[in-house]
Amino acid sequence: MAAAAVGRALRALRVRTMAAGTRGRSAGPPGAVALPQVPLGADPHEEEPMAVAQKKNPDYHGFSADPDADVLNMRAVFFAGVSVAIVLGTVFLHYLPDYGLQQWARREAELQIRERESRGLPLLDPNYYNPARLTLPPPE
Repeated sequence: MAAAAVGRALRALRVRTMAAGTRGRSAGPPGAVALPQVPLGADPHEEEPMAVAQKKNPDYHGFSADPDADVLNMRAVFFAGVSVAIVLGTVFLHYLPDYGLQQWARREAELQIRERESRGLPLLDPNYYNPARLTLPPPE
């Protein structure tokens, strides 16, 4: 009696798997039976813990099964995360090196201006190089 029930169940399972098709997979040896894929040790009728928590609390954020603790933890994590990102991002940007050398160029220009003013020279000299030290080609 039990053997007949097992045989009927196996035939029904074989027919159901063949109707579903095996496109993209090897069907295996003839007469092979494909068993449903259930993780080892898992009850197929048991729901996942996250689904159960979402049924109890539709606004479930994944921090706690208790709705009040869940909201409190979610707000704390997001507040801390955003605050840390803003503070550390600002500190990071502040301490970036002066890649364009803009600050250095400004300080150097101010030093050059003070030096030229103390010597009594004009700020801009029409001759960038000293013309007496330049060797020019003879005029033709």
